[in-house]
Amino acid sequence: MREIKLNSPYAWFLAARPKTLTGAIIPVLLGSALAFSDGEFKTLPALLCALFACGMQIAANFINDLFDFQKGTDRKDRLGPPRACAEGWITPGAMKLGIGCALLLSCLAGLALLFIVWGQLPHGGWELVVLGVVCILFAFLYTTLLSYLGWGDVLVLVFFGFVPVCGTYYVQAYTLNMDVLVLSLVSGLAIDTLLMVNNYRDREQDAVSGKCTLVVRYGRKFGENMYLGLGIAATLLCLWFVNTGRLTLIEFIWAPCVYLCMHALTWRKMVNIRSGKGAEPYPGRNFTQHAIPGHTAGRSTGCINAAGIRIHLMRLFKVVS
Repeated sequence: MREIKLNSPYAWFLAARPKTLTGAIIPVLLGSALAFSDGEFKTLPALLCALFACGMQIAANFINDLFDFQKGTDRKDRLGPPRACAEGWITPGAMKLGIGCALLLSCLAGLALLFIVWGQLPHGGWELVVLGVVCILFAFLYTTLLSYLGWGDVLVLVFFGFVPVCGTYYVQAYTLNMDVLVLSLVSGLAIDTLLMVNNYRDREQDAVSGKCTLVVRYGRKFGENMYLGLGIAATLLCLWFVNTGRLTLIEFIWAPCVYLCMHALTWRKMVNIRSGKGAEPYPGRNFTQHAIPGHTAGRSTGCINAAGIRIHLMRLFKVVS
């Protein structure tokens, strides 16, 4: 790696972990695709949702970088990509300022969204205010407390499933339905495989640091089975859309089922490697598959080209945090 100057733009670029932004954008794409399928798609609210999600993801990454450094979790023996504060690329004081800037970006996007939809939502727009405050609160609680207590997977289901998918659909259609709830669960389960495989990789270091993830608490075998089960559950839930007529059986086979095949291959490699530096590339390879469930949003006629997203991500992203 090239020399990285203190608090340089490149240091901030690495600290933002741009590879993880796919996890923030894909749920927004899913909610927008379902809105498009229902004839409710609105471009500006969708873009503002994506901007809010990316800002919150970057803020969460900065918070994680800072507080894990302060807690001593990011030690020299940790696996995965290096962290900015731990490597000395960004000072703790500057990182606090960066957290504030990322949160400000999200707040501005949220305020713009409120301005557009205020008075048109069932509760006027106050529900979005509450949701925004909750997102900011849990961005801090995740790293500082909840991830150490094993609540990370539940929070992924909520904040990478129900909140972004339902929220994006809601600000466009002004209502919710069973389809968007099921799609939210599909999104949360699929993206939770990323957290699960990272926790599987880091289980020995997490145990030393007192980070009691589900893999640390219940062991390696549980992590392997849980990882596989998450992908299977996400795929089976897509049968809901076959039942409602949003997907044909052929579409179910070539989209969710293809995802499941790639997920199983990643699982086999993960099980064979088990631990060590060799496990690092596989989270990124699996993460590129998270675009595949985008077809479960229905026949969105190009709103999400899942195969194209996957190919693009495979070219760009090999390792995630």
